Amino acid sequence: MMWSDYWVWFAGALILGILEIIAPGYILLGFALSAGVIGTILAIGGAPAMWLAGSLPITLVVFAAVALALWLILRKVFALKTGQVKTFDHDINDN
Repeated sequence: MMWSDYWVWFAGALILGILEIIAPGYILLGFALSAGVIGTILAIGGAPAMWLAGSLPITLVVFAAVALALWLILRKVFALKTGQVKTFDHDINDN
């Protein structure tokens, strides 16, 4: 049951974080953070970890729910304010 090992989730979080750097846009960041949360829960242990390690479908549903919640939070934090438009007054090549 490799999916119930905490280091697998941390490795997945690291890979998704690297992919987010390569392809920015806050798309994979929610998944990376969610994998980190699941890895942390499994590393700490206790009842939640035993509950997650007991079933792959439950672990994936919790992973998806945490990823959705984190994505919504990231969207709220990093989004443009209502009515705000990005404008550029100068060109990068202008001296």
